[in-house]
Amino acid sequence: MSLFGALNTAISGLDAQSTSFGNISDNVANSQTVGFKRTDTSFSDYLTTSSATVHDSGAVVTTPDYRNGVQGTIAQSSDPLALAITGQGFFAVSHPTSTGNSASSSSTTATFSTTQYYTRAGDFTMNNNGYIVNSAGDYLDGWAVNSQTGVVSRNTLSPIQISQTSYNPVATSELTLSANLPATPSSADPVSSQIDVYDAVGTAHPVSLNWTQQAAPNTNVWTVQIVSPTDLNATPTNAVTDASGNPVLGTADVTFGTDGTIASIGNPVSDYGTVGSQTTGGAGTPASFSFSGQFEAGVNQTITLNLGTYGSSAGMTQYAGTTYAQHSITQDGVPPGSFSSVTATAAGDIMVNYDNGQSRTIARVPITTFNDPSALQSQNGQAFTATTASGTPSSNDASTNGAGALVTGSVESSNVDIASQFTSLIVAQNAYSANAKVITTANSMLQTTIDMLR
Repeated sequence: MSLFGALNTAISGLDAQSTSFGNISDNVANSQTVGFKRTDTSFSDYLTTSSATVHDSGAVVTTPDYRNGVQGTIAQSSDPLALAITGQGFFAVSHPTSTGNSASSSSTTATFSTTQYYTRAGDFTMNNNGYIVNSAGDYLDGWAVNSQTGVVSRNTLSPIQISQTSYNPVATSELTLSANLPATPSSADPVSSQIDVYDAVGTAHPVSLNWTQQAAPNTNVWTVQIVSPTDLNATPTNAVTDASGNPVLGTADVTFGTDGTIASIGNPVSDYGTVGSQTTGGAGTPASFSFSGQFEAGVNQTITLNLGTYGSSAGMTQYAGTTYAQHSITQDGVPPGSFSSVTATAAGDIMVNYDNGQSRTIARVPITTFNDPSALQSQNGQAFTATTASGTPSSNDASTNGAGALVTGSVESSNVDIASQFTSLIVAQNAYSANAKVITTANSMLQTTIDMLR
């Protein structure tokens, strides 16, 4: 029985080493595959009889030892949408069942399998239909983001599709100035700040904020005139022009306290009458007033001029000096813009960029983690599906609740180490040869036994 047992055991050894060799072969073949996770081999023995006085040879069996949680090397990529995960977690992706690109269809909307897939292959690019896909053809899933409010909808994961529509213009509604008016100016001439504001169709209009210090003893009071040469109002309520004959859209007297901060705003007058009248304010409240103009014929556009806060050095001040020092001047209007590019951030935000300098966040890429990632079921294209043993998937923002961090412009390489695989290959080859030698030896011994019985 021992000879036949030895034969069976050696045959199981051949089978086990063949399986190990197959895993090694798969690992070596995918050593350059982005996001690939290697499979090692675990060996276990099966007993027949084993006691204090008798031990019969048994068998050896193998089970795959998945290394889905082992980090691969992070490598730089030239693609701005490429993403790599450092730490635990996977990208949620969808498998397409139809891309909508058949000869009989002009649809740009793909259809997807209802099964949720996961991957570490982050070599993402944008395809011709605006979807973000990796080299295996999987579509990156994300949470939708309201581009106006920035609110992330974390209830549903869906494939991210980029719309290359234009950025609609936004009319200016707020203008903010931060500067220091000199307590003792070197000249009595007005000091000025210039900026372009936008109307509802995105046309830029030059606006000047001209400041003139009142005569003593009111040197702490400055009169500001908002001037624009493109005002189209033919019959303004207050037909005022500056020294150059340009229409004045609004005026106000700004009084500074002994500490150099704004104490009050008096006599705010607009081209269309008094608007946003505000003469005093409590400390910490906005120091602002409104003015109007017609940058489009017959259309009144009201703009709020923000000068900081009462009693605060943020915004306009009057400190010692002889020259006007502008810190910043901004407005919230936007000209029209065309699609320029798509980028991803370390927070997982997918941002659409436009040639007018604006950006919109349209989606956020979460990181999905599992209690036991090595228990995930392998699928084609370096993808996985959840199993009972892997645990319930948990999707979170990058670097939160145990999820790994995102590295932009990079990909995760295969976690296969060629040197160790070659070592395993040599071991498997020698073990296979040794098992084959056991078989040939057992066969020779059986033949000797049979010859003895003849």
